[in-house]
Amino acid sequence: MVPAAMAARLAQLRTKAAQAADFASKHGGAYYKEAMEKNKQYVVQPPTVEKCQELSKQLFYTRLASLPGRYESFWKELDCVKQVWKNRKDLKVEDLGIATLFGVELYAWFCVGEIAGRGFTLTGYKV
Repeated sequence: MVPAAMAARLAQLRTKAAQAADFASKHGGAYYKEAMEKNKQYVVQPPTVEKCQELSKQLFYTRLASLPGRYESFWKELDCVKQVWKNRKDLKVEDLGIATLFGVELYAWFCVGEIAGRGFTLTGYKV
């Protein structure tokens, strides 16, 4: 892009950002009130820092308590995969295609995570 075109684009972006900020300042309070009204059954009274810390601990220990069930589910799933592997000669082409697509998607998400971890560069880590 030539500098004049870049300057015009920058001016256009500034105008749009100003419009968005103006909209947010005018309608942000109404949106907040509406959202709080719709979801008031989820607000714990009194809404204090101490209450938030208590809820955070409850969430942590509830998740911790769910680990044994997740552990069992993992081994059941693994047993199912082992059974499918033993009977792999009975698999249909459709099932193999779905498994292949799942593997490709898994690898693609891994690559996206790696790119994000490098700061959205394709060439390598910034040192």
